[in-house]
Amino acid sequence: MGLTLTQKILSAKVGREVKPGELIEVDVDVVLGNDVTAPVAIKEFEKIGIDRVFDNTKIALVPDHFVPNKDIKSAEQVNIMRKFAKKHGIVNFFEVGQMGIEHALLPEKGLVLPGDVVIGADSHTCTYGALTCFSTGVGSTDMAAAMATGKAWFKVPEAIKFVLKGNLQKWVSGKDVILYIIGKIGVDGALYKSMEFTGNIKALSIDDRFTIANMAIEAGAKNGIFDFDEITDAYVKGRAKREYKVFERDEDAEYSEVYEINLDEIRPQVAFPHLPENTRNIDEVGKVKIDQVVIGSCTNGRISDMEIAYRILKGKKVHPDVRLLIFPATQEIYLECVKRGYIEEFIKAGAAVSTPTCGPCLGGHMGILAKGERALATTNRNFVGRMGHPESEVYLSSPAVAAASAIAGYIVSPEEVE
Repeated sequence: MGLTLTQKILSAKVGREVKPGELIEVDVDVVLGNDVTAPVAIKEFEKIGIDRVFDNTKIALVPDHFVPNKDIKSAEQVNIMRKFAKKHGIVNFFEVGQMGIEHALLPEKGLVLPGDVVIGADSHTCTYGALTCFSTGVGSTDMAAAMATGKAWFKVPEAIKFVLKGNLQKWVSGKDVILYIIGKIGVDGALYKSMEFTGNIKALSIDDRFTIANMAIEAGAKNGIFDFDEITDAYVKGRAKREYKVFERDEDAEYSEVYEINLDEIRPQVAFPHLPENTRNIDEVGKVKIDQVVIGSCTNGRISDMEIAYRILKGKKVHPDVRLLIFPATQEIYLECVKRGYIEEFIKAGAAVSTPTCGPCLGGHMGILAKGERALATTNRNFVGRMGHPESEVYLSSPAVAAASAIAGYIVSPEEVE
């Protein structure tokens, strides 16, 4: 029996064929931590009693959750990272001014590449599977061990194959595709499995793929991963900082389940509180009044997301009862928005535009919800209290639906404000 794409990558790292359920130890290509998880890992690393990291070029430290620092505690967290980076000569430490939201920044910098094994002390590390690598989230203790040894252990996952057919309709994006899939299989539908995407992936931009892989964890998956094609190649070429290897799945690979996803049939989706699986077609939503809209995050803060928001907001005004917050995911994306005139139009429309930060997504900074408030966000989670008060509500959508709804004052399809 052949190997899935994930199994191919892991087998190459081990030097032999691996099987689902097998426990393996592999060399990692990138170890990632942020300002929530890295300080814990650094403290554990120091307990090991060694005086250097395994490779100062393969560790990335990105303070992005509570930055610019919101209080003394968050400032101390980043200071731990700063001192550790200086002590060990960490090449890829990105401070305010250079930083971005980690899962947008690392691909942009060419630090995560096809065929890699990437671990990060953040659950959405699975984002990088869009580039045909195995990437997954781990705990801070595993991060500490990897910084010391360059190794991590996994149980080899089974895989689910998603065969994409057709093409996306107007105003439908990768966010709608993954919300549709999660609504179909549930938040535990891919528990500790690899979600492997094949078929007509050419219908999806690289940004769409990042969004889909990013939310694989919301279906319980170990990782999400896409086939390599010319779209992948165009993205990594010119960014890659080192050599990489492209892997392909075997035609006779074994999957626990196979789903056919007809992109033609997908309408814009909205996930209702309090789980990403509570999805509804935009035509079934009704007039849900909202208080705040957030466009950004590691899920939907890329330049194509900003472009969609710009197209909808240009020449219009945000509803007077709505606060619209826009967060370009990296400094490069922010600068491109400035060059294209997006920022000016966002501000004219009545939006507040922020430097890159994860803050509002986790209810930590820059957009906390009060009791009883509702937010529509392009983020990835809508758990109880996710963005603030436990009696607030979070709805998830694409940037198109979010921008349109900011204008209307309630959740609407983009067609209604064109």
